[in-house]
Amino acid sequence: MAPFVLSALVSTGADDSNPPHPVKTRNPRVTGELVRRMLPRRIRNLRKIVVQNSFASLIELGKFKLPFRSFSTNSTCKELPRKLKKSERKPWVTSVNELKCKARLQKQARQEVSEITLRPPENGLLVKGLVPFAHEVYAARAKLFTCVSMVVKSTIIYSCRLCGEVHVGHPPHKIRTCNVTGSPASKEHVWEIGGVEHVLPLVESFHLYDRLGRAVSHNERLQVDQIPAIVELCIQAGLDIPEYPTRRRTFPVYNVAGRMIDFERRFPKYDSPGKDINAYGFWEKRNQSSENKSMHLLADDVQGFAIQGMEAWEKMWLGASKLMQKYAVQTCGYCSEVQVGPKGHRVRNCQAYKHQMRDGQHAWQEATVDDLIPPVHVWHVRDVQDGGPLVNGLQRYYGKLPAVVELFAQAGANVGENYVAMMREDVAVPGLDEEKWVV
Repeated sequence: MAPFVLSALVSTGADDSNPPHPVKTRNPRVTGELVRRMLPRRIRNLRKIVVQNSFASLIELGKFKLPFRSFSTNSTCKELPRKLKKSERKPWVTSVNELKCKARLQKQARQEVSEITLRPPENGLLVKGLVPFAHEVYAARAKLFTCVSMVVKSTIIYSCRLCGEVHVGHPPHKIRTCNVTGSPASKEHVWEIGGVEHVLPLVESFHLYDRLGRAVSHNERLQVDQIPAIVELCIQAGLDIPEYPTRRRTFPVYNVAGRMIDFERRFPKYDSPGKDINAYGFWEKRNQSSENKSMHLLADDVQGFAIQGMEAWEKMWLGASKLMQKYAVQTCGYCSEVQVGPKGHRVRNCQAYKHQMRDGQHAWQEATVDDLIPPVHVWHVRDVQDGGPLVNGLQRYYGKLPAVVELFAQAGANVGENYVAMMREDVAVPGLDEEKWVV
């Protein structure tokens, strides 16, 4: 049905036998509008659909050309995940329904007296293909800390004394986001000089001699060493450190009816770390000495340290995510506690939401890379040479970056493509007097 035919029907009414009531008015536009309102909704929607289809067919046939240029409304800005409240739990990596289904299948398998096939690393053996990644991640972490400590000497890091927010560069921003107990009514930050620990926060985990053994109990919390979680992940993946010995099995562990059976002795004689693991050339002394030499050559080059630090950060982050695909890491759903291994510890030191109901124990769930290597997001400063601080009125036009990336970016390193959407470089920052004119 053509549009003009339908409009004629609309003007005269849906049914000629029941004409619409006359409207006493002199304006024909008002008359047509009132008549259209009196018609059923399905007829009004039908007219709209016919008009749109006719217009689209004209464009396809090339009989009608648009006099304007179409623009995409899709924004390239990447929004960061919102900050969770104290009463909210971290989002699940695996859905709850999948976890329940997996638990039901495991319960059915335990009822049958049969062997359950286990693969590395669930059977206690190493994944040989991931041993080089463990050495790479550990070396990248050491290199990253060296580069950050050198770049920090030329860039000031600020930390809020009340809420702990971090800002990289001078002067600190004026964005009023300090909303914690004890903060001023203006929500302005109370800045003080920070350090490397504010850019790269330390996340510790209990070191396990046997990753398949029992969990650390509450009474053993002072007897077991706590080391950085990323280092513990590398150790369990094949890295050998003499200070932190670990058990390397040569025969797998069997699972019969849900019970782990280990046929090896508790402390075998041939359990000497470092002899049966091939480092594939990643941990030789000659490579380590050459790396240290190259780092000493760039002692006065801040930009060189920033470029190498950015590469080390990317290598450590990608390597850790690769290892976590096979080696399990647990985190508390309400606090920042992390335990590397297939199960969490039993230390009752959780002080998060409703910890009294759990008797201080943690609500363990599957961890992500951000739990192991927490990215401290800071406001991105586009022009370091400008000298002006970021103001509160224009905060929606500013982007954010992890503190390490922002530190290296201000020192002259190129930011990778993964962070371009977070920087909001394609958004023009207006002036304070121009903000009201922004659409």
